[in-house]
Amino acid sequence: MLTNWVVMPTCLPLVRRRCHTCASERFRPSGRFRVNAHHKLIDAWLLVLCTGCGETAKLTLLERTNVRCVRPELLERLHDNDPGLTAELLQDPVVWHRNRIALDWGGAWRLDTGGPEHPDREVIDVSVRFAARIPVRPVRLIAEGCGLPRAEVERLAAEGRLVSAVRLNSRLSDDFTFTLKR
Repeated sequence: MLTNWVVMPTCLPLVRRRCHTCASERFRPSGRFRVNAHHKLIDAWLLVLCTGCGETAKLTLLERTNVRCVRPELLERLHDNDPGLTAELLQDPVVWHRNRIALDWGGAWRLDTGGPEHPDREVIDVSVRFAARIPVRPVRLIAEGCGLPRAEVERLAAEGRLVSAVRLNSRLSDDFTFTLKR
């Protein structure tokens, strides 16, 4: 029997970027956008606030883009400060690369195992799905989901009683499956 687990975000992640005012390295998304038009060209930024001093920084989304090239629904969402758009844009690797940022997901996600602990079954087949691009080590997810210490999960993997097609000790944000034999 296949069990489904889901890694879900609980809030927006922090943005890792150095603050020019206080040298802090964490910003929180404000959920607000700034849009500026220059005749037929448009610029758009996502505003983030330093967790240390509260200074506002801008993450570039559109830069000197022709207004006709921007979808009207995107422009409307930018003007409305749509919180869903903030979450979508923080997941975009193009935004990360353009602004030289990384995301800090510490404390911003949870594992939904779909109910009570697993009964004493000999073999557990689990499919893990990510609702967002949250980089987590599979060993940590398995330990949390099964209620085991990480060292125990690593020992089970070394003994061949925990089998997966992915490397269990590297960060992963893609769906995977594993089988645990007790």
